[in-house]
Amino acid sequence: MSSLFQPFTLRELTFPNRIWMAPMCQYSADATGARAGVPHDWHFAHYAARATGGTGLVLVEATAVTPRGRISPWDLGLWNDTQVAAFRRITEFLTSRGTVPGIQLAHAGRKASTDRPWLTRGPVGPDNDGWQPVGPSPLAFQDGHPVPDELTVEEIKEIVGEFAAAARRALDAGFQVAEIHGAHGYLIGEFLSPHSNRRSDEYGGSFDNRTRFALEVVDAVREVWPQELPLFFRISATDWLDEGGWSGDDTVRFAALLQEHGVDLLDVSTGGNAAGARIPVGPGYQVPFAARVKAETSLPVAAVGLITEAAQAEKIVANGEADAVLLGRELLRDPSWAQRAARELGGEMAVPDQYGWAV
Repeated sequence: MSSLFQPFTLRELTFPNRIWMAPMCQYSADATGARAGVPHDWHFAHYAARATGGTGLVLVEATAVTPRGRISPWDLGLWNDTQVAAFRRITEFLTSRGTVPGIQLAHAGRKASTDRPWLTRGPVGPDNDGWQPVGPSPLAFQDGHPVPDELTVEEIKEIVGEFAAAARRALDAGFQVAEIHGAHGYLIGEFLSPHSNRRSDEYGGSFDNRTRFALEVVDAVREVWPQELPLFFRISATDWLDEGGWSGDDTVRFAALLQEHGVDLLDVSTGGNAAGARIPVGPGYQVPFAARVKAETSLPVAAVGLITEAAQAEKIVANGEADAVLLGRELLRDPSWAQRAARELGGEMAVPDQYGWAV
C-alpha cells in the first residue's frame, strides 16, 4: 500500500492519510465590528472543498490570538465566542468527511497590520483599520515598515496567556490539532532569531533566552490542550542568512526541547524573518530540513515546500524524510489532489457518494 495512504497516529488521534493541508491565509474576514476575525461562507467553502477532496488533515490558516496579532485586518481570530461558534460549523463538516480539523494559532508581531498580499503587501495604518505592531526589539521588518514597539516582560506574559485562551477556544470550536506558529518571521520566530531579537533581558541574547518565549507558549497551550490530542509547532528551520540568523543546527537543538515540552510534531518550513534573504526555491527545497530533524531527533515531522506531484510526496514519506507532507498552493489549484494521488499510487481513498460517478 502507498505510504501516503497509511494511517498515522499521534497520541490518541489517528489521521486517515499523510496528505495534509498547510495553513494559508485567506485575508477574507471582516476587519472591524462584531464580526471581525469571524470565518464566514468563503472560509467554509474553502476548507470543506479540501475535506471533500480527501485531505487527511486540514490546518486552518494563521488565526490570531489577539486583534493586534493579526497579519492583516482581514485575518481570522480566536479571541471571542462569536468566532468559536462560526469555526464550529467548519470543524463539524470536516469531521463528518473523516478529515481531522486543525488550527494554527498565531501572533504576527512586527509583521502585523499589513495589506492583503494581492494589493500592496505594505503596512496599513489606523486610517485603514491598522494598528501599531509590537515585537521583541524595536527593529522594522524592512524599509517602509513601522518600527514595532518593544514588548515589556509583562506584555510577553500577557501574550502567553492569550495563546492559552485561544487554545481553549479552539478546543471548544471542535479542533483536534492545535499548531503554534513559530515560523515565517512572526512573533515567536522573531524571538527565536538573533536577526530580529536584540534584547538584553531574559528573553534575548543566548539560545536559552531566545527560545524562552516559545517554550512558555508551548507550556501554556499544552496545559489546556487535552493530553489525548496532539500539539504541533511550525518553525522556519533557517533564516537563509550566512550569519546572525536562526539555523538548521538551532532547529535540531530546539526540536528536542519542543518534544520535552509536549510538542508532538514539527511542521518544518523556512524563511520569512529576513527581508531580502536569498532562498534557493525549487521542488521540495525545504524537505532536507525536515529530513534532518527526523534523522537527528525522535520528534515526528511534516515536510512542506513545492511538493506538487504524487510520486514526489510518496517518495518523501516512503524514504522516511518526513511522516507527512503539507501541501499549500497545490491544494489551491486542485482541492481533490489526494483523490488524484490515490488513483496514481493505488492508495485507498473514500470518495463521497455524490462524486462516485467520477471515479
